[in-house]
Amino acid sequence: MENLKERALEYHVKGKIEVIPTKGCQTADELSLAYTPGVAFPVLEIADNKELAYEYTSKGNLVGVISNGTAILGLGNRGPLASKPVMEGKGVLFKRFADIDVFDIEVDTTDVDKFVETVKAISPTFGGINLEDIKSPECFEIERRLIEECNIPVFHDDQHGTAIITTAALLNGCELTNRQPKDLKVVIQGSGAAGLSSARMFLAVGVKKENLILIDSKGVIHSEREDLNLYKREFAIVTEKRNAEEALKGADLFMGLSVANSITTEMLLSMAPNPMVFALSNPDPEISYETAVATRSDIIMATGRSDYPNQINNVLGFPFIFRGALDVRATKISEKMKLSAAKALAQLAKEPVIEIVERSYKGQKFSFGADYIVPKPFDPRVIEYVATAVAQAACDENLAAKPISDWDGYRKSLAKRIEKYY
Repeated sequence: MENLKERALEYHVKGKIEVIPTKGCQTADELSLAYTPGVAFPVLEIADNKELAYEYTSKGNLVGVISNGTAILGLGNRGPLASKPVMEGKGVLFKRFADIDVFDIEVDTTDVDKFVETVKAISPTFGGINLEDIKSPECFEIERRLIEECNIPVFHDDQHGTAIITTAALLNGCELTNRQPKDLKVVIQGSGAAGLSSARMFLAVGVKKENLILIDSKGVIHSEREDLNLYKREFAIVTEKRNAEEALKGADLFMGLSVANSITTEMLLSMAPNPMVFALSNPDPEISYETAVATRSDIIMATGRSDYPNQINNVLGFPFIFRGALDVRATKISEKMKLSAAKALAQLAKEPVIEIVERSYKGQKFSFGADYIVPKPFDPRVIEYVATAVAQAACDENLAAKPISDWDGYRKSLAKRIEKYY
């Protein structure tokens, strides 16, 4: 761990991103085009027609990654400045996986009104906004208001990223075990941003509300509790179960977004045959991978870690979701667009794995099954599958200001965008 700390700190020296000109500025003539007097011409064009900002500036390929640092990864509220390495990291992933440029913005306020006002005021800079590391429940109100008040895609990745990837895992887990989402008994331990958003998406693919139990730090979220906020109350059900041990008896799927080592082998053994366990607490899951697979040979296990099968990694979602949304100039990211992303990921995991993916993982072989229910981030086909699905959904819902007609050409353009990384 000490060696990792030293390597990580060295890696982050002077930051991880920079701004690079895309046009030449080597001569006096190029200087006059880049700045005054030449810059006056696009200024006047945009003043007459704001849509031309997409033509004459980088707005259409620029995402603002914005945080106040109140929920940094698993580190809690460390403030906006401490969130900057994470926001820069998101910038690296946006560029590496989807060729999207990023400005990271750290906002020094915990006041919802001030945060919304600030982001709304700077939103004309961007083609889209990725909210990040903002604590629950404020994140729900912030995202809702910005979606309503901005005419560009606004997406809180901590909520929806996890929901999209786990929904893909759920769909493929069901296929492997000959189940339907409507028949699943699901337990989600952890009722913050990711847990609540995942619950909504699980319902969207067919899980029944009465079969979905959420658990927070005080126990099962049930209809008799009077301490629930507006967002948790949405998932309160009538049940006699009061804790995780009771909730897991007979459950088909457990998803953990909580704390390490909170699930015992006895609890795992009480689950239904062929259980799905998505233990996503990082760095240590709710039950260790080794313990889980030793306890249940029939388990389908996923974690948030890259050193075990089935990593639930948000990088499978946000870069490609924004790529599709930006490319059709979507006004928002809808529930259908998110669900389309999840289904595209599920489909890709069932395709034969290409050699380039195996090379990225030191020759390891992958094929659809219990140890491979979601694709790998270094699969160059993810951008084609997910961005295309998202763009298509936006067009279908009339949310696209610039709809695509040549889908084959679009897929080829996506592959070309990232070919330099492979």
